[in-house]
Amino acid sequence: MLCHFPACKKDINTETSSNTLLRSRCSFYQLDFWKPDSVAQIKPHTTVDFRVKAEDVLTVEDFLEHNELHYEVLINNLRSAMDAQFDSHSRAAGHSYTKYNNWETIEAWTKEIAAQNPSLISRSVIGTTFEGRSMYLLKVGKASSNKPAVFIDCGFHAREWISPAFCQWFVKEAVRTYGQEAQMTKLLDKLDFYVLPVFNVDGYVYSWTKSRMWRKTRSSRTGSSCRGVDPNRNFKAGWCETGASKDPCSDTYCGPTAESEKETKALTNFIQKNLSSIKAYLTVHSYSQLLLYPYSYSYKLPSNNAELNSVVKAAANELASLYGTKYKYGPGASTIYLAAGGSDDWAYDQGIKYSFTFELRDTGRYGFLLPESQIQATSEETLLAVKYIANYVLEHLY
Repeated sequence: MLCHFPACKKDINTETSSNTLLRSRCSFYQLDFWKPDSVAQIKPHTTVDFRVKAEDVLTVEDFLEHNELHYEVLINNLRSAMDAQFDSHSRAAGHSYTKYNNWETIEAWTKEIAAQNPSLISRSVIGTTFEGRSMYLLKVGKASSNKPAVFIDCGFHAREWISPAFCQWFVKEAVRTYGQEAQMTKLLDKLDFYVLPVFNVDGYVYSWTKSRMWRKTRSSRTGSSCRGVDPNRNFKAGWCETGASKDPCSDTYCGPTAESEKETKALTNFIQKNLSSIKAYLTVHSYSQLLLYPYSYSYKLPSNNAELNSVVKAAANELASLYGTKYKYGPGASTIYLAAGGSDDWAYDQGIKYSFTFELRDTGRYGFLLPESQIQATSEETLLAVKYIANYVLEHLY
């Protein structure tokens, strides 16, 4: 059980010695890193968010203060914050676009929304998870042959609940505004959207039923009692070179091999099978308010770097136009940190020249526990950026 775990934000404004000090305590206290993903990715002059076990709080605070490392407690009682995320006024049973839905509810929703909108949505299964659950894909668009497509996935990391909430919102808005709103109507007439509402279904279920802060898949392997692989370190894109761990117990474990996970393989197989039509790849995560493009496994820049930078800048401006939410943007490695084996880098290296990662709200006040009351605003602003990118792709087909 997760109970009374404060999530402390430490501001590293000193030299490498601070990083070394923090690293020395990480494994000892089993700190759970929220931002960045692991202690290895801490850079000088950056902000670090991590979770501390209740029994270790006083010791960790003493350590930080003794070493003159400034920190701020963001969430004093994690259990209370977990309860407080469910602040939606829509607490009725069944599916809702303004609350977090468990997997059984999302699964039923995929079937229902496809059945209700046969002229715009079709549902298929692209694979099964380690624990045998179906990976449902919704194809959204007006039926026509040889249409270019945009692929959007959500729910890579189990605890990032705002991500699947956005994918559901996107599908809802596509259906609701088709024939009413000019831009969405044009996009659905000219493009197909492949929407994978939850990629890491097993992990998502586990985050609802056992451990809210679970991140990885739920695969098991001989020789280790630790479960799961970080799916966003499991792709053949500089696999396990940097910013990933070979330790099965790490939250950034890259897996025994690239594409070791059934979920990863299902995604890569589908995209490779449809590579001629897929012109953009969008993967939705949280949190940090970032809009990233390749590369993350290396500091090298993509061949169309200037174009991608202009696209994310304009998309970030679109997003900010609604509620003033500010996003940072740029190539993954230099904007945040090196991280090998990511799906966006893999998609780009397959020839999908418009490949982007969204890190949704917020910047750390709630972190992974973003309240339901922010789902609508987060989804509305993100939709503006997604529509901008899709429209740009439509006008720059290749």
